Amino acid sequence: MTANAPLRVGLVGYGLAGSVFHAPLISATEGLVLDTVVTSDEERQAQARAEFPGVRLAGSSGELLARAGELDLVVVASPNRTHVPIARAALEAGLPVVVDKPLAGTAAEARELAALAGERGLLLSVFQNRRWDNDFLTLAGLIEDGELGAVQRFESRFERWRPQLKGGWRESGDPLDIGGLLYDLGSHIVDQALTLFGPAVRVYAESDVRRPGAAADDDTFLAITHAGGVRSHLYASATTAQLGPRFRVLGSKAGYVKYGLDPQEAALREGARPVAGRPWGEEPEELWGRLGAGESPLTGGGEPVRTVPGDYPAYYAAVAAALRGTGANPVTALQAATTLDVLEAARRSAREGVSVTLLPHHDEEQHA
Repeated sequence: MTANAPLRVGLVGYGLAGSVFHAPLISATEGLVLDTVVTSDEERQAQARAEFPGVRLAGSSGELLARAGELDLVVVASPNRTHVPIARAALEAGLPVVVDKPLAGTAAEARELAALAGERGLLLSVFQNRRWDNDFLTLAGLIEDGELGAVQRFESRFERWRPQLKGGWRESGDPLDIGGLLYDLGSHIVDQALTLFGPAVRVYAESDVRRPGAAADDDTFLAITHAGGVRSHLYASATTAQLGPRFRVLGSKAGYVKYGLDPQEAALREGARPVAGRPWGEEPEELWGRLGAGESPLTGGGEPVRTVPGDYPAYYAAVAAALRGTGANPVTALQAATTLDVLEAARRSAREGVSVTLLPHHDEEQHA
């Protein structure tokens, strides 16, 4: 890696995560170049060639790591069960690594990877893109500015209406696949809650398998008590026939209610690409959330709050800066481990029907 040369990125996996999120965002980041895509699927290889002419292809992560000296970063966007072994192999080959969420199946594995990266002096970052959702950025600003007063309850919903199974490892009941919504959407909503309100001290969860033929959780609720006193109520569901607000946040001074999902994923799926200097991640005024007290936003109560544009490109810009020594790791492995602590507690709570108390971990790193 030289001072001015673009950093060469090897991307492992070209399914949903690789083709919709990582490849477009990497290629849109100044200072990064998508060098190699790893996939053994011929259709996906053809897709990668068509979308990124000149990109090199590899059939396996082993083939990629055999020429580790030609790369500056490995991005792991393959199925969840492969995250830990591929990330470990890349770190052992001397390469910095970005891993799609969840980093691992357990917090212990996440901390082992963090220790390995620390021993090797290498970046290990986790792709928690929804820290750069438009609604999340807006809410963080409202909290920082004191518009809500002291936040008392945070409600976050990531709900969908998908009554029919799609198949694949994400819906697998095999524990090794790390499927189900708790570790999928739950990774996002728990990370957001911890980032906003700090460590969890108690977790309660309900996790169900609702759809006929389903083998993994598809309707899950978590209640988190944060060390600072905020209570987070988090919902992840594929069986919600009527969607609730994405956020409902209640404070001592005012509340904030926001409906609708950040538009960036839909834009990326449709082939739109972020370009410097052009609008990205913006939404129309009719979708803005509302801030107020004592009135319903559904009947026009409260004041509309302009939604800050979403900014997924900021993640890889931060990664590039961290690799060049001019910025910090945007999402650390130890932060991912604290999220996994909560997810593991939630799984135990749902299984045993109990609230689970979390004790501070000796190497716990606070979310931003």
